[in-house]
Amino acid sequence: MKTEHKGRKSFVMFLIAFLIGFFIVSAVEVLRSSFFRSSPVPDVQEASAVSSSPASQAPLSFADLAERLKPSVVNISTTKIIRGGGVRSPFEGSPLGRYFGGDDFFERFFGDVPQREFKQKSLGSGFIISHDGYIFTNNHVVEQADKILVKLSNGKEYDAKVIGKDAKTDIALIKIKPSESLPVAETGDSEKLRVGDWVMAIGNPFGLEQTVTVGIVSAKGRVIGAGPYDNFIQTDASINPGNSGGPLFNMAGQVIGINTAIVAQGQGIGFAIPISMAKTILPDLKSRGKVTRGWMGVSVQDISEDIAKSMRLKDQKGALISDVVAGDPAEKAGLRAGDVITEINGKTVANTHELLLLIAGLRVGETIKVKVVRDGQEKIFPILIAERTDKSETASAKISGEAFGMSVQEITPEIASQLGLPVKKGLIVVDVQGGSLADEVGIQPQDIILQVNKAKVATIKEYKNELAKAGAKGNILLLVKRGRTTFFVPLVK
Repeated sequence: MKTEHKGRKSFVMFLIAFLIGFFIVSAVEVLRSSFFRSSPVPDVQEASAVSSSPASQAPLSFADLAERLKPSVVNISTTKIIRGGGVRSPFEGSPLGRYFGGDDFFERFFGDVPQREFKQKSLGSGFIISHDGYIFTNNHVVEQADKILVKLSNGKEYDAKVIGKDAKTDIALIKIKPSESLPVAETGDSEKLRVGDWVMAIGNPFGLEQTVTVGIVSAKGRVIGAGPYDNFIQTDASINPGNSGGPLFNMAGQVIGINTAIVAQGQGIGFAIPISMAKTILPDLKSRGKVTRGWMGVSVQDISEDIAKSMRLKDQKGALISDVVAGDPAEKAGLRAGDVITEINGKTVANTHELLLLIAGLRVGETIKVKVVRDGQEKIFPILIAERTDKSETASAKISGEAFGMSVQEITPEIASQLGLPVKKGLIVVDVQGGSLADEVGIQPQDIILQVNKAKVATIKEYKNELAKAGAKGNILLLVKRGRTTFFVPLVK
């Protein structure tokens, strides 16, 4: 009996221990499950918040976006008539012409053969920016075209005429007269575009209409040597011949670029003009047919490390004025060669390219504030912007001496007349020794030396005096004129 009671007690204790253990394990599991279920939530929400912008987030499929955007994209085909290439005389350029009467003999038998006409056709793309038929495309797509045909996504075709064009940015505005209100491509803000954002290109590559490709923004502000206002968006979305003039969309369905150029030897390297640039010149294209750009009247150059040392500048940022055009806004305001432009209306100028873009975007007649560094001191000049023209820039010229591996001499009226120089007196480089310091920095014979360390020099005596002031170990900064170009050259030992 005693043994049975003892066994029952042991069983009860075991059961209680089991239940307590089960409860503890269950509680631990519940707590652990609750902890790990809630812990990742902030990370997921944060990641979602970072990429939730429709302009940057890639959808699972691009089909809906492409379907919505296609109607605003057009195909452009152009025809250019080339006249020439008629039947040529077999005696042209031949010694037999003397004996047979040359072209006269040929014309007596065959008559005056008319020149043949060839039709050169090309393809491009564009996109509609107004319900009544204004279309953006590239200038090179429609340049010198005798006939422009625009085909809409619904198959309808219309003749188009050029309203305005700008070769410097490769942008053109054309117009059709549609029978109905057209779907319009919404334009966005290319300044907000970020490297890595998704983009979509729609166009007419190789005549394959309404082709859609996607990729990302690979870079911004690319300078590819296409013109003075290069500021391209680089993308790996496939762009091919025929895509020119077509739109580059963000994921919100807004145009942020005009597809323009490719690297022929590479894959996934295409370039588009920022839409912000196109919108800036649109009013001029529509009203005047051309673009009016601002003009200060200066020639500028980037600041090299040697120039920065010679001028005792803190860094290489800014644009160095190498020439000021007489009578133009900069000269009237008091700017001069050797000034370094660092800001325009409070916007920092890092180099000459940025300065050119800023000035070109200013309105004619606008007064701007230009900050420069002169002799280590910052100065601000108000300048009234004029209209940029194609007139040649002029400047006075000076030169002379023998140092740094180059020989110079004073210009005589006879030398100026013989060489067709723009000046009748001053100093000209007559010889540069190969491998010398002057040769290494690019000095050439017939270069005209205007200044030595910002001091004008017109005679050999003045030239040698300025070199002596710098001393044997001093850095020399020359202002040189070559043809119509004026630029600074540092000579650093």
